[in-house]
Amino acid sequence: QIKTNFESNLNLALRDYNVTADRHSEAVDTIQRTLHCCGVQNYSDWERTDYFTQKGIPRSCCRSQDDCSEEDLKDLSKAKLKVFVDGCFFLVTSTMESKMSVVAGISFGIACFQLVGIILACCLSQYITNNQYEMV
Repeated sequence: QIKTNFESNLNLALRDYNVTADRHSEAVDTIQRTLHCCGVQNYSDWERTDYFTQKGIPRSCCRSQDDCSEEDLKDLSKAKLKVFVDGCFFLVTSTMESKMSVVAGISFGIACFQLVGIILACCLSQYITNNQYEMV
């Protein structure tokens, strides 16, 4: 269900993408630059957006910022040679799944420390209670 939710949110972010300081647009740009991907399933997903009709594929999809003109980004056949062709959905989900074991390990470690703290608190409580009865 998380994958489906993420995919639909990524599709919405692409549909509503614009160049203004919108945090969803910034997130899409960051994902595309960091993971070297473009679109949800592939770069052609941008063709169905309003942004594509105005400016083409975003520059965050470009393999090289120096060799990526707006004219190239408006033509899918030219853009295929200039942008990352793989979609971001598969890359993001596979990256998350590969890191899941690390997250689980850290969570287990924190839970163990919490459990040790609870046991020590109970021992201290028992010790304090026993010493008070001996004083009286």
